Amino acid sequence: MKYYLAIDLGASSGRHIVGHLEDGKIVLDEVYRFKNGMIDSKDGLVWDIRSLFKQIKRGIRFAFKKYPKIESLSIDTWGVDYVLMNGNKEIPPFYAYRNERCEISANRVHEIIDFKEIYSKTGIQFAAFNTLYQLYDDLLKDRLDSATDYLMLPSYFTYKLTGVKTHEYTNESTGSLLNAKTGEYDRELIEKLNLPAHLFININKPGEFVGYLTKEIEKEVGGNCKVVLCASHDTGSAFEAVDVDEDTVILSSGTWSLIGIKTKKPIISEASLKANYTNEGGVSYIRFLKNVMGMWISNQLKNEVCYTQEYIDQNIYTSTYKITFDVNDQSLIAPKNMKLALLNLFDRCPPQNNIELFASIYRSMAYGYSKAIDELEEITNRKFNKILIVGGGAKNKFLNEQVEYYTKRQVIALPIEATAMGNLKIQMKASKEL
Repeated sequence: MKYYLAIDLGASSGRHIVGHLEDGKIVLDEVYRFKNGMIDSKDGLVWDIRSLFKQIKRGIRFAFKKYPKIESLSIDTWGVDYVLMNGNKEIPPFYAYRNERCEISANRVHEIIDFKEIYSKTGIQFAAFNTLYQLYDDLLKDRLDSATDYLMLPSYFTYKLTGVKTHEYTNESTGSLLNAKTGEYDRELIEKLNLPAHLFININKPGEFVGYLTKEIEKEVGGNCKVVLCASHDTGSAFEAVDVDEDTVILSSGTWSLIGIKTKKPIISEASLKANYTNEGGVSYIRFLKNVMGMWISNQLKNEVCYTQEYIDQNIYTSTYKITFDVNDQSLIAPKNMKLALLNLFDRCPPQNNIELFASIYRSMAYGYSKAIDELEEITNRKFNKILIVGGGAKNKFLNEQVEYYTKRQVIALPIEATAMGNLKIQMKASKEL
């Protein structure tokens, strides 16, 4: 029996999950989990990549202790963030996408290239934290002068394990740097912005073999195995985990809610531009989807008011509060105080207690999904009758009920570790077991 290790790093937690095939189905075993989060530093919000790498190695050690022979491992994370390198040395700080540094650089980029032109090339939604704007901020601050490479986070951690530098397609596609039609870097865009051409190396695809763990890492974790590329953008792996009918929308529900479909070709039109829909790279397909602010809002509020999810679940049905707000309001990206930011969005009759506020969050998320699906139907000229929800948010019964109420569509909640499942599925295909 072959065992595979999926290392799935989310913005709020990381998971090491071992999978194997049994009677044609992938069986999962979570061997390690740890908390993650952005650090508020003198440079704004950053990632502690050294701590993250220690946790990655610790989880691999746990995996080898329980499963001495592992066929391969692969790492996925959220998109757009990266580490600048000077040879084998990192160039700090390691900015998190919720850092406010790109407000100026995004405007400067659009003075050189209108966003409509960027969208026509890349098909990627506007978000000030996209890799394009982050790199341009680095350019303005001379941080690229000594940079020999930039590595998206999963590629960086893969490099630390193997010594091999890669640029994986699905994660690179999130940052407004790839041409949506060719799947390669848009060199004209890069040249217009005067970004150093040497940073943009060949694109690697999911399923490609990277190497083995270095001798140093092998000694530290107690074993060795192949390292391969999955769809290293976590949503890419989550979408790979499921197959759906033509009338079904996929909703990957986590820190962000990613709602959309798989298409053979990118959809780039006036309507998709207006709706801020995005075309991200998948495994031999395009993920046409919209970002809706997800569990980030409720998770931040939970931390502030010291509520457990269990307590919220037990009390949420006592609330009849139904006023909603725009969950994609920019004030919610990284507020110092989430509760205050939320209350500022209510023009009238604000929630009277925390439970009412949580009820409003979940109803507002559901309303946001409803708008996104209506836009999707208009853009694609298709009808969608069902919503398949995967990921952590699929466990939230109250939220699922609100999604069904606001969208008027059937909800199928599949509370699986979809990202890890897709990660493992790609590894198994690379090993020719699937």
